[in-house]
Amino acid sequence: MASDPPTNPLDPAVPLRSDPVASAIENPHPQSTTYEEDSAVTKAEKVERTYSPGDEHEGDGPAAKRIKLDNGVDEGVPKPSERQKGVVPVKAEFLIHNPGNRRDRSSAVIDDDAAEAAPHGDARDQGASRNGKKKKEKMQRGQNKSRTFGSSRDERGLCQSRATHPEFSPAQCQYGNSCKFEHDLRKYLSDWKRADLTTFDGKCPIWVMKGRCHAGFKCRFAGSHMRERETDDGQKELVLIENDEREKAALNGDEEGNELGFVNVVSMQAKTDLMKRRMQTPKADQFTAWLEKAGKESFDRQNHGNGSIVENGAGNQTVDSEQVEELRAQYKEPPFMPSEKRRIYFGPETPVLAPLTTQGNLPFRRLCVDLGAQLTYSEMAMSLPLIQGQKSEWALMRAHESETHPPHYNPSPKIVLDYDNSKDSKFGAQIAGNKPWQVLKATEILTRLCPQLRVIDLNCGCPIDLVYRQGAGSALLDNQAKLEKILRGMGGVSDEIPITAKIRMGTKDGKPTALKLINRLVYGGSEASEDMGGGTSGIAALTLHGRSRQQRYTRNADWKYIAECAALIQRHNEEGNRLADTIREPDVRYTPPGGKVFFIGNGDCYSHEDYTSALQSAKVDSVMVARGALIKPWIFEEIATGQYVDKSASERLALVEQFVRYGLETWGSDEMGVGTTRRFLLEWLSFACRYVPVGILEYLPPSLQDRPPAWRGRNELETLLGSDNYLDWIKISEMFLGPATKDFRFEPKHKSSSYEIEAEG
Repeated sequence: MASDPPTNPLDPAVPLRSDPVASAIENPHPQSTTYEEDSAVTKAEKVERTYSPGDEHEGDGPAAKRIKLDNGVDEGVPKPSERQKGVVPVKAEFLIHNPGNRRDRSSAVIDDDAAEAAPHGDARDQGASRNGKKKKEKMQRGQNKSRTFGSSRDERGLCQSRATHPEFSPAQCQYGNSCKFEHDLRKYLSDWKRADLTTFDGKCPIWVMKGRCHAGFKCRFAGSHMRERETDDGQKELVLIENDEREKAALNGDEEGNELGFVNVVSMQAKTDLMKRRMQTPKADQFTAWLEKAGKESFDRQNHGNGSIVENGAGNQTVDSEQVEELRAQYKEPPFMPSEKRRIYFGPETPVLAPLTTQGNLPFRRLCVDLGAQLTYSEMAMSLPLIQGQKSEWALMRAHESETHPPHYNPSPKIVLDYDNSKDSKFGAQIAGNKPWQVLKATEILTRLCPQLRVIDLNCGCPIDLVYRQGAGSALLDNQAKLEKILRGMGGVSDEIPITAKIRMGTKDGKPTALKLINRLVYGGSEASEDMGGGTSGIAALTLHGRSRQQRYTRNADWKYIAECAALIQRHNEEGNRLADTIREPDVRYTPPGGKVFFIGNGDCYSHEDYTSALQSAKVDSVMVARGALIKPWIFEEIATGQYVDKSASERLALVEQFVRYGLETWGSDEMGVGTTRRFLLEWLSFACRYVPVGILEYLPPSLQDRPPAWRGRNELETLLGSDNYLDWIKISEMFLGPATKDFRFEPKHKSSSYEIEAEG
């Protein structure tokens, strides 16, 4: 509402007119208040709205304001040449300044423990806290831990007695009239089965590879391998088309009875024997009994004062020779000696794909191998479910034949004694457990049922609360004597398969214990000297993640500490070389394969520059890549070529298509297999969307810890692939898998990945 004009002092009857020029310049740009929490983009917008380009010529306002305008930026806005810490340096022309178009993710904090946790981390964390209310609030801030994915099934399924047989087959359903599935094939195809997919040229990937699709008429590509034929009585019958040559190769498998293209496929009979406790583990049982007896005797000696350390009259500690001889007389050899292990190799040319929960599935590992990954690991499997024969846990041991090929190897002066690259492979299994008998049994069974294993790795770094409280994962870091005994026992029952371990810096932030643990594992602890005959633990390699359990991913990995640990192992290896061929050389059965312990660093590797820097600065043998591979799997290609690879949007979409193809070959091409493939594709896209193309970055190298601001791609497809809205991920999946079923649900693992709900690399 306009104010009344001032009174004319000369003639009150004549109103004064306001100056139109003064009215025009009165407060033309009202000041916008800036706050400390405003982003740089927001501050710049407020400054732009407050001042006009001609303000410096008006002569109004303080001089400080005019100086800021002359410089072009406010004090609170970083200069274009400066790189903001924690924010991806996107070029200005690709930034989105309107917050309404797309969210600014630079302030988002994503908990990345999921990249290294247990494969069923969601379920294992449920109910992990006894403080119900506080735990619930914490869960709402972080991960969606009670996720459901609905179901991916036909509205009414086809009975298996009809799925793979001709339409007029005499095969009978064992359930008869009580069967709840459809038996009329044509009715199923017309009323209950969704339309065939048209991707991959409309051809079933499984049929193309094997010559026969085990899904039969339930396959979403069934039209490509079925036809209608006329019977002798003139009827039209639907039958499946088979390729005899491919089918024969698939049925014969390989020498170990695996399916065509896959290895470590455990038979149903073996899993049944495990469930019914019919499979024996004699080595693990003997070694566990010996460990328990040796531990009990050691405990008795310590509590009854029978130790060998005594004090002389001067107060100094000396060794009582008589008690030493008595201990030697009481010592009992283990029931058997470890077998000599197969030689392995880690080097600059062998970048390692980390064991990744959920995302480290067979199709993703296969994709990474295509892009240059030289060594891979299964998702972490728990020892007890393996012993019990659980299908879901044994499925994690399945690998593709490409993972059985030897890794790249360039002979050098640091050649490994007796290493045969032609007998090496890429794939290793990772297990976890809290009790020695569980881990030893699982190791012996794995050795027997999964011959295509490069190594068996013990997880000592899983940070998941429930796993930790059970004494497994990173909890073993606080019980180093127990961990050493477990590793020694694993070496005793694993035949020729080498044993490795993956650890963290420690459990508590600021109190690293990895250096002490590594010293124990490579030289042998005091308990082992007394109870197990001395010698090293016999592990072939150690991987150190440069973070503590408590720290999680709140800060960068500590590569200086990794370098300290690498120096310790290097000294141990050099000492072993000096003792070789001398009287002091230890028994080869108690030493690492080839007499060398390999050391692998892990943490924040996101480019070939990070990889090279870790090799040169930390002096590690190789680097394990985790989140970096999830965000851009072609990091292995960058490492091999030594340069950045700016993948176009179409090339990245082709990788998505390849993942889908591999997923269908792994999980099947029926409705359930398509749904499983879709679910794991979306899990991968929840990481892949964080990739910002190097072509639109202002600075290199990119940092894994940086979060992107709101940005647009060089085309619409690139923008879509970079979206953090899970609805866009579903849209991408529909390009290759068609629309999801009405019952399919997907909740992002991290709440920050969803627009509707404002959450572990």
